[in-house]
Amino acid sequence: MGNNIVEHTLNKVVFLDRDGTLNEEVNYLHKPEDMKLLPGVPQALKKLKDAGYKLIVVTNQAGVARGYYTEEDVKILHQYMNQLLEKEGAEIDAFYYCPHHPEHGIGLYKKKCHCRKPETGMFEMAERDLPEGIDKVHSYMIGDKLLDTEAGQKFGVTSILVGTGYGAELHKEQQENGEKPPYVHYAADLEQAAQWILERK
Repeated sequence: MGNNIVEHTLNKVVFLDRDGTLNEEVNYLHKPEDMKLLPGVPQALKKLKDAGYKLIVVTNQAGVARGYYTEEDVKILHQYMNQLLEKEGAEIDAFYYCPHHPEHGIGLYKKKCHCRKPETGMFEMAERDLPEGIDKVHSYMIGDKLLDTEAGQKFGVTSILVGTGYGAELHKEQQENGEKPPYVHYAADLEQAAQWILERK
């Protein structure tokens, strides 16, 4: 009985990749004026929020490691993204980013870290920041790359590959290989991914 009460208070979370999943894929995106949300993204996020999910972005930002832009640029871009989403009632609850790269980083940013996907460090940071914890059985990771879905699987949530960004091509390759892919479901875009989540029991 006690366990059921505890489980009921856990957070249901949808973890989200950023580039190619929420916004158009732009090489080393860091300027707000270059950030364009993909069609249907605000509506999909709002549906998930309305259903009680926390929305958390987990994004690799190797451009910081390479010296192309700064961590402050990343934070400003995320603030801008949320300004757009707030108008639709679809704001992101938290953003986590990895500024490292194991080979191409400059100075302290060159390191083999635990936060760069497909590692799970950003997920673990989010879990630490949510006092009630995460209901992994009813939580998801949505991204357009296999490193996104692999990270979700490693963390213990249900992974969905979306066909925006690099996803459609990767899904085709997975089908041709005939191997078990590192995701449970494939959706054409975030709207379809959200619909699949909301239709699950």
